[in-house]
Amino acid sequence: MLKLLRAAGHKVDYQSSKEKKWHKILKKPGEIVAVVGGDGTVGKVARRLIGSPTPIAILPVGTANNVASSLGMSEANLKDLISGWKVARCVHFDVGVAKGPWGSEHFIESFGLGLFAETMFGIHSSHEKALVQADDPEEEINSVLKILRGKLRNFKPNKLTIRLDGKDLSGQYVLLEALNVGFVGPNLNLAPKADPLDGLLDIVAVPHGKRQELSKYLTGRIDGAKQSSLKLRSYQGRHLQVEWEISPAHIDDMHWPDGHKTVTVKSQAITIQVDPAALVFLTPPAKRKRTRRT
Repeated sequence: MLKLLRAAGHKVDYQSSKEKKWHKILKKPGEIVAVVGGDGTVGKVARRLIGSPTPIAILPVGTANNVASSLGMSEANLKDLISGWKVARCVHFDVGVAKGPWGSEHFIESFGLGLFAETMFGIHSSHEKALVQADDPEEEINSVLKILRGKLRNFKPNKLTIRLDGKDLSGQYVLLEALNVGFVGPNLNLAPKADPLDGLLDIVAVPHGKRQELSKYLTGRIDGAKQSSLKLRSYQGRHLQVEWEISPAHIDDMHWPDGHKTVTVKSQAITIQVDPAALVFLTPPAKRKRTRRT
């Protein structure tokens, strides 16, 4: 990767995000922050750059690459992306903010409760972690989709008290996701119309009685159905309030609050809002439309 960057004429200061105090490099002057990795690495860096005018250039080499996909980079090769920086567009990207009794946290992709959150942390802490690890990203994603479908069959719904911009959406849900981008986790296309530039959250809540629709979607993805998306109603808004009984919640790919910390609260009530245009990303230039001459 360094060879590609230097061959394109860029002076590079390299820093691994796995090292301690890696973020100090972000204080050095530079024209671009290039992030080589998947959604976890992109989120880790992006949360450190909220409010910064320096553009982030993603070089997606992860498994799902949800953030890169939301910016139109899913099919571009790395060499083309790097060479395209000279004519790339800077877009101002929204960030979600979740606030609860244990503090606040920004998210780039989504906040969620229910099936996906519980499955994700179950995989991280059990023998299933070995089942999803594969050299091929599609195989790894398919393994997670199969685990999700299996757990959905007997998944106990959560009783959630929900208000979105003052509208009551309370009920029994097997999954709730507040999305900043359309995809979450293993490329779950939960909100196809989500736009991380519009200042709005997209809310997808799967009621207990609609779990069959979610199962059909997961089966379609596993079977390789093209353009498969969840056929359920979604909502848009700026201010989400959620209260629920004890169950895991996630911020992007992280347990929230930190699973290593003991947090005792009377009520798990949180608010989620949008911090509009909080990040700057480089994206491929818009394709010109051809005009016909008559």
